[in-house]
Amino acid sequence: MKATGFISLWTLVSLPCGPLANPAEGEDVVKHAIKLHRGKGAVITQRKQWVLESCRKLSGLLRQKNVVLNKLKNAIRAVEKDAGLSDEEKLFQVHTFEIFQKELNESENSVFQAIHGLQRALQGDYKDVVNMKESSRQRLEALREAAIKEEMEYVELLAAEKHQVEALKNMQHQNKSLSMLDEILEDVRKAADRLEEEIEEHAFDDNKSVRGVNFEAVLRVEEDEANSKRNASKREVEDDLGLSMLIDSQNNQYILTKPRDSTIPRADHHFIKDIVTIGMLSLPCGWLCTTIGLPTMFGYIICGVLLGPSGLNSIKSIVQVETLGEFGVFFTLFLVGLEFSPERLRKVWKISLQGPCYMTVLMIAFGLLWGHLLQIRPTQSVFISTCLSLSSTPLVSRFLAGSVRGDKEGDIDYSSVLLGMLVMQDVQLGLFIAVMPTLIQAGVSTYSSIFKEILRILILIGQILFSLAAVFLLCLVIKTYLIGPYYRKLHTESKGNKEILILGITAFTFLMLTITELLDVSMELGCFLAGALISSQGHMVTEEIMCCIEPIRDFLAIIFFASIGLHVFPTFVIYELTVLLFLTLSVVIMKFVLAVLVLSLILPKTSQYIKWIVSAGLAQVSEFSFVLGSRARRAGIISREVYLLILSVTTLSLLLAPALWRAAIMKCVPRPERRSST
Repeated sequence: MKATGFISLWTLVSLPCGPLANPAEGEDVVKHAIKLHRGKGAVITQRKQWVLESCRKLSGLLRQKNVVLNKLKNAIRAVEKDAGLSDEEKLFQVHTFEIFQKELNESENSVFQAIHGLQRALQGDYKDVVNMKESSRQRLEALREAAIKEEMEYVELLAAEKHQVEALKNMQHQNKSLSMLDEILEDVRKAADRLEEEIEEHAFDDNKSVRGVNFEAVLRVEEDEANSKRNASKREVEDDLGLSMLIDSQNNQYILTKPRDSTIPRADHHFIKDIVTIGMLSLPCGWLCTTIGLPTMFGYIICGVLLGPSGLNSIKSIVQVETLGEFGVFFTLFLVGLEFSPERLRKVWKISLQGPCYMTVLMIAFGLLWGHLLQIRPTQSVFISTCLSLSSTPLVSRFLAGSVRGDKEGDIDYSSVLLGMLVMQDVQLGLFIAVMPTLIQAGVSTYSSIFKEILRILILIGQILFSLAAVFLLCLVIKTYLIGPYYRKLHTESKGNKEILILGITAFTFLMLTITELLDVSMELGCFLAGALISSQGHMVTEEIMCCIEPIRDFLAIIFFASIGLHVFPTFVIYELTVLLFLTLSVVIMKFVLAVLVLSLILPKTSQYIKWIVSAGLAQVSEFSFVLGSRARRAGIISREVYLLILSVTTLSLLLAPALWRAAIMKCVPRPERRSST
């Protein structure tokens, strides 16, 4: 009987809500509900009594709500006309009445939303998962909207409370005379309120209706605390400062980037702890690698592995650590360019341009061939081949740091060729990132639109070539007219104060970085060109700047290599060690053989002996494959399994790189020149 009665009530309430406010029309609706109930196995009198009672209660609540709303409207008009109230008191009372009006309307809407939700559930099929999923999605959307409305109401209550405080203060000021100090503080308080209103950005209200914005449920968590009582006051302070961490339903973690109140200084203590921990653990790890004869950068990578998700999982601000590590790449390439004079660049520019292009084309051709044999999609084959064709510029730069490069006169320096090809690969990286959206569309396009996608790729290549020409033309102008006077001014102003020199060089590097970024060329190329332009001022200038910038580069490089370790997963490598070793050795050998083949065709006969060293330097996979792989995985180009394989092969190839480099140096470089190259 109860179930049948409830269905009738549901049928009643699912009708338009407006007529229920009228008692006469409400009785008609009740009679209609009774007719719907007859003949369903229940006692008619009981059904009639239950429906009448329920309908009267609902109609009475709605009538009472309308009466209260009318009273609130009259009260608002009375307050606005009351000349005895101050502006602050009027604002407080009107605001309070409006909030109560919204509360009544939202409560009524919640009742009918709940009943409509029950209606959808009763009409659905419990065996239909799709229908239940849609119902769940609709309920989730309703809850999100309700949460937003409740949040807005809470904010309005806080504003009303603030208005109440203002009204009380105004009454107190009217009842007593203020001292001079109180008047000054009152003026300061009003100025502070105006300042907060001016600098406050209503980001929530401005963006909640923007297209593409979704409401999501998030968890707000505090830092792990062993003693909650001891840190209770700290937690209250963090609530006020907004320093808690947010976690969404996809397990993404967020931290505060811009506070509502910009007048209070804040610091991300998670990020500070992460940097301090990396700095402390990098010392023993680097020391251990030095003791056993490995480059120190592998100690820094091990440090990242130990602290990352596959180890202790103590790094909370992974994105921030990786961002800071990117500056290590910038300063590393700047110092590489500082040692790479324009004269050396002119000597090897043809080789630097042709070599990476030929290698990339050959890698893509082999990738498409193997992809056809293994039935892999062409877009996936092109992406994987392009990722594997790139080599690590920071790694090779560390190999070449401080090495002796005096070759026979007339010969080409192997370090110049290697660095030139690596910088060109960085340009290819920027080109590939620009082409990736087109590659994503090509993966879902039909054969009829492939011609259009190829045309778009060719247009993008033309744009990149135009940007490169503009960059090098700008570099020519800077070298001829600007860099000399600029450095002399810096040198004059920085006598006895190295801060001006460091700041001036850093600003110039960031300027070149910004220019190349605006022209859709890689930022790394801008850093390299900044160093090459400054190196044109002579050997003494190079030595002076290198002494100032090297300590900064070394610290940031530690962060960079530690951030690589955050993406190394030893357990996955151990589980698939045989497959990964086979894939890594295949990639390394293929890149080495292709590099030797290409260099044999483009190097002069007198410099053929350096092809082994250059090929050894190129026979690993760039750490930027992490970035490309993550983007491709989000875009659906590659699967999770392929992404993990790319990460693992990249890591193992970087670990094998020092051994291959040392073997090539021992074979091809005369003994006096091995001192620093190894």
